[in-house]
Amino acid sequence: MATQQPATRPGNPRFSSGPCAKPPTFELSKLADAPLGRSHRASVGKAKLKSAIEGTREILGIPADYRIGIVPASDTGAVEMALWSLLGERKVEMLAWESFGAGWVTDVVKQLKIDAEVKTADYGQIVDLASVDCTNDVVFTWNGTTAGVRVPNADWIADDRAGLTICDATSAAFAMDLPWDKLDVTTFSWQKVLGGEAAHGVIVLSPRAVERLESYTPAWPLPKIFRMTKGGKLIEGIFTGATINTPSMLAVEDYLFALDWARSVGGLTGMIARADANAQAVFDFCDANPWIANLAEDAATRSNTSVCLKFTDDRIQDGAAFAKAVAKRLEAENIALDIGAYRDAPAGLRIWCGGTVETADIQAMLPWLAWAFEAEIAAQG
Repeated sequence: MATQQPATRPGNPRFSSGPCAKPPTFELSKLADAPLGRSHRASVGKAKLKSAIEGTREILGIPADYRIGIVPASDTGAVEMALWSLLGERKVEMLAWESFGAGWVTDVVKQLKIDAEVKTADYGQIVDLASVDCTNDVVFTWNGTTAGVRVPNADWIADDRAGLTICDATSAAFAMDLPWDKLDVTTFSWQKVLGGEAAHGVIVLSPRAVERLESYTPAWPLPKIFRMTKGGKLIEGIFTGATINTPSMLAVEDYLFALDWARSVGGLTGMIARADANAQAVFDFCDANPWIANLAEDAATRSNTSVCLKFTDDRIQDGAAFAKAVAKRLEAENIALDIGAYRDAPAGLRIWCGGTVETADIQAMLPWLAWAFEAEIAAQG
């Protein structure tokens, strides 16, 4: 007999890991002040972009002497700018435990052909951070979006390091407490934790990173879109709102709205608490149901944003097909949208738990997940 469907439904079924759910109070009318049809170089455009940079600094607690730039092509563009502009001065250690980290390895080793020591771990695990030599440049993701595994802390990064740390923090910024004194280049995108619109990235540079940019010229040519210096000096305009290429002022307005919303829930502290509560609801569900488990093997490395799950029931005949079928059932009922595991990741589910998601929606969705699991077990005979 079919299991009865739960009575309560999530108010918002959007649990995608990118683009992520908009803030709960979002309405298109909130973007009415966007200076559409105006130049981003006009005073109104410059003011909006500067406000976005200053709001980012305020909420994330970024030191005053760190530069913050809005750049094209989302987090990917921001990471690529850093890799192409800064690496090659010394040996590099590449750390990867999921698909995006693996992508940065490909760029550095195969495209830039830099002398690099590559350290990898399987999905659900993390590399031996104690083995990292910070006399080298180090490239890593703070939170592996496709594996649900995050760096537990920054104790492994030396205060007196000679190399630079380049951190892809796109699923961590605004949900985790990033130790800025340990990070020389940090990147993220608007469409992750704040639920902003896509295509814009943010790059944060420490004074050490600026010093490298001004003292080192890579051996390869740099496309215009990656150039952060001119005549051996940092292009300061990039970090005051004079973007490299034309930004969407509608997307900027949307980001400003998201920053205001983050302030309304307690800033960074409030955002972290919201993500922690969302993730804990999923963790508790896994603890109570033996047929599902967190992909992250060590509790200390479990993400509080991109929570990745695996089915563990022995009755499942084809893990990939089963996971897709469960996700399809939940989408058909408008309970959970876009929660299938990333295409390169092990079969399973990925539930976004960042601060723009309401804990009540997570709690309402999880009984439906149990319903979909039991229905699919029954369907496979």
